[in-house]
Amino acid sequence: MELVSPGIGLIFWMTLAFGLLLFILGKFVWPPIMRALSEREQAIELALHEADKARKEMEDLRFSNEQLLREAKEERDGILRDARKVRESIIEESKVKATEEANRILENATERIHFEKMAAITDLKNQIANLSIEIAEKILRQELSDPEKDKAIVRKSISDITLN
Repeated sequence: MELVSPGIGLIFWMTLAFGLLLFILGKFVWPPIMRALSEREQAIELALHEADKARKEMEDLRFSNEQLLREAKEERDGILRDARKVRESIIEESKVKATEEANRILENATERIHFEKMAAITDLKNQIANLSIEIAEKILRQELSDPEKDKAIVRKSISDITLN
C-alpha cells in the first residue's frame, strides 16, 4: 500500500528520476526526434509542392497536347481542303481538256466528212458525166447511122449557130 499513499522520500526520488529522465530525453532524444519530424514535415511539404508542380505541369502538358491536337486537326483539315481544291481543279481541267479534245475531234470529223462528201459529189459528177457521154454516144450512133438524119442534124446545128 505504499504505492497508494507514497512517502515524501519516494515522491522526491520519483520526481528527481522523472526530471532526470526529462532532462536526458530533452537533451539527447527530443532534438533528433524533432529534427527528424521537421525533416519529415519538410519532405512531405516538398513532396506536396512537387506533386502540385507535377499536377500543374500535367495540366499544362494536357493543355499543350490539346492545343497541338487542335492545330494538327486544323492542319489536317487545311490539307484536306487543299487536296479537294486540287482534285476539283484537276477534274475541271480534265473536263476542259476533254471538251477541247472532243471539239477538235468533232471539227476534224466534220472537216473529213465535208471533204469526203465533196469527193463523193465530184466522183458522182464524174460518173454522171461518163454515163451521159456514153448515153449521148449511143444515141448519136443510133441517130448517125442514117445519112439523112446526119445531114438534118448538121443543118439544124448550123442554123442554130447562125441564129445565136
